[in-house]
Amino acid sequence: MKLSTRSRYGTRLMVDLAEHYDLGPVQLGDIAKRQDISVKYLEQIIIPLKKANFIESIRGPKGGHILTRPPAEISVGEIVAILEEGVSLTECSEHAEICERADFCPTRLVWKEASKAMFDKLQSISLADLAARAKAAAKTQADSGKAKTARHSQEAREESRASLLLSSISQGD
Repeated sequence: MKLSTRSRYGTRLMVDLAEHYDLGPVQLGDIAKRQDISVKYLEQIIIPLKKANFIESIRGPKGGHILTRPPAEISVGEIVAILEEGVSLTECSEHAEICERADFCPTRLVWKEASKAMFDKLQSISLADLAARAKAAAKTQADSGKAKTARHSQEAREESRASLLLSSISQGD
């Protein structure tokens, strides 16, 4: 099972807006750069999210897009349901009338239960949760970069000392 690119990128769009929630409107071009998603694709993804009243557009020179509710009040499940146009893994688990085997199919209930479990999990995760994870990941990445820089500086100092030592040894001969 795979979520569509539309859901994955749409969730990234919403998390980006959540990360900038207190900073005012955010332009799609800025989100596109940060998330490495084309502006054209974001323009397509944002339409159903605006129709569902998750995002509001602000016009003008300082315009952009903002969340209509606080990030803690929007779940990943809501976003996925909108962008996937439902939460079922299979059509028959949501619409029994389309399958002649629905009344006696042993797998239909499995798909229905799996869909519910997945959706319940996605419902339990808010944009605020994901924004906090993103912030922690960025801090870890920054700390890792600092540690790498410190290691490289230490290695450079050691190489320099070794070079000076070798130089003094060879001059002493």
